[in-house]
Order: sequence, then C-alpha cells, then structure tokens
Amino acid sequence: MSDQRLGLGAQLLRRKPIIFQHHFHPGTELPRKLGTFQLMMFGVGATVGTGIFFVLSEAIPVAGPAVIISFLLAGLAAGLSALCYAELSSSIPVSGSTYSFSYHALGEGVAVLVGGCVLLEYGLAVSAVAVGWSGYFNELLRLLFGFQLPTELSISFIPGDDGVATGGIVNLPAIVLVALCMLLLIRGASESATINAIMVCIKLGVLALFIVIGLSAFNADHFDNFFGQAAGISGAAGVIFFSFIGLDAVATAGEEVRNPQKAIPRAIIGALLIVTTVYVLVCIAGLAAMPVEWFATPEAGEAGLAKVMELVTGTPIWATILSAGAVISVFSVTLVTLYGQTRILFSISRDGMVSRKFLAVSPKHGTPVYNTVVVSILVALVAGFVPSDYLWDSVSFGTLVAFSVVAISLIVLRRRHPELERPFKVPLYPVVPILTVAVCIYVLVSLRPITWIICLTWLAVVFVFYLAYGRRHAVLNDYTSEEEISEPIHPELEER
Repeated sequence: MSDQRLGLGAQLLRRKPIIFQHHFHPGTELPRKLGTFQLMMFGVGATVGTGIFFVLSEAIPVAGPAVIISFLLAGLAAGLSALCYAELSSSIPVSGSTYSFSYHALGEGVAVLVGGCVLLEYGLAVSAVAVGWSGYFNELLRLLFGFQLPTELSISFIPGDDGVATGGIVNLPAIVLVALCMLLLIRGASESATINAIMVCIKLGVLALFIVIGLSAFNADHFDNFFGQAAGISGAAGVIFFSFIGLDAVATAGEEVRNPQKAIPRAIIGALLIVTTVYVLVCIAGLAAMPVEWFATPEAGEAGLAKVMELVTGTPIWATILSAGAVISVFSVTLVTLYGQTRILFSISRDGMVSRKFLAVSPKHGTPVYNTVVVSILVALVAGFVPSDYLWDSVSFGTLVAFSVVAISLIVLRRRHPELERPFKVPLYPVVPILTVAVCIYVLVSLRPITWIICLTWLAVVFVFYLAYGRRHAVLNDYTSEEEISEPIHPELEER
C-alpha cells in the first residue's frame, strides 16, 4: 500500500481513497456532541457580525448605495457554494472541509495549496475580527464609564493604508479576546457551541433593533444616483465576501456532529438564509439613516453602527446597547472562526502534512489542546500588531479559492464516485457548481494586486514546507491498513 517511492509529480496527483472508519479511536478523534441547531448557530455566529459590524465602512465608500447589490452578489456566490458544501459535507462529513474534499477529489498537490489558503483565511479572519472587536470594546468603555484604553494599548504601531503614524504600540484587547476564545475552545466543543448559540441570539436581537431605528430615520435622498459608483460593486463584494466564511466553518465541524449526513446540509442552508437576510436589511437601514459620504469618515470606521444609533436617536443609550451587543456577538465570530482553523489543522495533521502533535486530543476535554494553543498564540500576535487594513482582502482570497475548489471537487466526485451515498444532492447539477466557480472568479479578479502578491507568496511558502516536510511524512506514503487513512464517520453509530 506504500506510495513512498513515487516521484513528485505522482505524489502531487495522488488522491486520498474514500474509506469510512467503523471504530472510534480515543486520543486522535473528536467526540460527536453537536446537534443541527448548535451547528446552524455556528454558521450564523461565524458570519453575522463580521461583515455587518465592520465592513460597511469599507464597502459603502467603494460602491455607494449599490453596495446593496454587492451584498447580494456575495450572498449569491456564497449561496451557490453552500449547496455544494451541503452535498459534499453530507457524503464526507469530516473536520477538514475544503482541504479534505480536495484531497479526495483533486489530489495531494491541490489539497496542500487549498489547506494553505484556508489556514490563511481562518487565521487572518480571526485576527481581523479581533482588531475590529477592540474598537467596539473601547467604544463601550467610553459609553459606560467615560474613558477608553490609551492609544498605545489599543492600536498597532504599524501604519494603515494611509501611511499615517498611529501612535499605538499593541492592540491589547484583540490579544485578550483571542486568549479568552482559546480557553473556551480548550474547555470543549459542546460548551463552546452552547455559549455561541446564546451570543447569536443576542446579536440578532441587537441588529433587529438597529434595523428598526435605522429605518425610522429613512431618507430617500441617501439612495440617489444609486448606480453612480457601479464600477465598485464587484470590488465591494470582494471586501464583503470574507464575512461568509461561517458557511465553511459549519463544514469544519463535521467530525463532531451527531448524524452529520443530515445535520450539516440543514445547518449550512439555514445559516445562509439567516445571514443574507440580516446583512441586506442592516445595509439598507444604515444607508437609510446616513449618507454615503459619512461611511468614509474615521467616525464610521470605529464602532460605526453604534455611531449611527447615537446620531439618529440623539442619545447614547441605544448606542451603548448596540456596542454591548457587538462586543458579545463579535466574540462569537472569533470563537467559531478560531474553532474552524484548529479543526482544519487537525485534519492536515492526520494526513501527516504537519506534525502529529496537532492531532492529539485531550482525554479530559476531548479537544486538541496543543493545536488550539499554538494556533491561538500565532493569531493573537497578528491581531495585536497588524492593522485590519492589511487583513480583509486576504481573507476574501482564501474564502473565494475555497468555495471554487469545493464546487470543482463536487463535479469530480460525481464523476469518479457515483456510488457515494449523498443524502443531499445539489439541484440543477452541473449548473450550480459551474456558476459557483464563475462568480468566485469574477470577485477574485477584482481584488487588489497587493492581495494577490501576499496570498501567492504565502502559498509559495506553504509549497516549500510541503517539499521539505509534508511530502516525506504524508500518511499515504507508507500506510499498512485502510484503517490508517479512513475517515472517522462510524456509520453504524450514527442516528438515522
């Protein structure tokens, strides 16, 4: 069964066999404790909050009122991809998500690069959200107690896109947030999911309040010249797109879900419907209350929605409530996104591409503790010292690549493995996966050249690491039984 003597080209093209495991292996497997509702809240928790609380100030100046179309475009691409995720997750419900799907369908070379993309995507997403959370946390301190953390402890020393010195040293709240999420994830996936579900309900309530107040100040003039900045629609969609990462996060939990073949498709589609509806309504309410020009001001860039509430109502009470809701809800975004990154790294470790230390599961907590601690430290360093200006588009790059690869993997697996059980099947096949790839490419080409340079450089580093380590340690090189490379699905243990 050994592939150890294969040449590089053959190794890059070899596919991981689809074999389902029938025995639970303590110490290297994750217990199944999550249900459909908890999983759906994972998707909403990782998504609603990221785009809405931070991205309006980034996207509206680019596309103007037509940013509503940008949200719909990003939602369309995410929706098409969600259907593809639902089918693959129902047939191969494992932690690796896009990485695992591509290893089975497209080969080791693609899987390595996609794994690099999603690790970059998740890591920078956690960091970007933590940086944004810091702004809302400071705003909440001002509204509640009349003071804020000093600039030196709330902003990175690295200048943003404008090149202006920040006066900061380190973003301490962002680091603290990542540390708190790390401790909760170490405690257990089920406990994290329960707390996340509570946070999601709070954030949806707060955003519903914003929608009502924003629409109460409706000014039709703010929508004049609706397509005046139409050229920026795709660019704004690229900025927005990273916020749909939550749909991929649902798939990364596949190994810890009861009855995953049914639960994962329901959770992905349910989360998508909730997310897209909330995003569009909040965007309309924000534009209804404030002119496009306002969203380009520094005031809008830090705790923007809270500022809107304060300006519309003339009292800090509602802004305080929204800031508190943002602090709570964005915590859930960070929590679930960090969770997703650790689970993808868990699967990559299982295949031997990185050290097997990342595969070790604590017998006490049933979580990969070493994995979680290492990832959290790296993410916290980025959050503490890198401004969010440099993070948004790189996250979108990883998300778009992941969504495209999932669609292509679906087509390949339909042809190569027609016998595979598919509890959920994509409607209008092959139109949906083809459209998914087309829309993702359309948004990808709109990303800034610097984003392409950063991401391609990172992928080059990932490939060099594969040549130096992953190629020699891949489990497919020298496995002696199919049990060593099987996916831990345990069909006979699942509820039907």
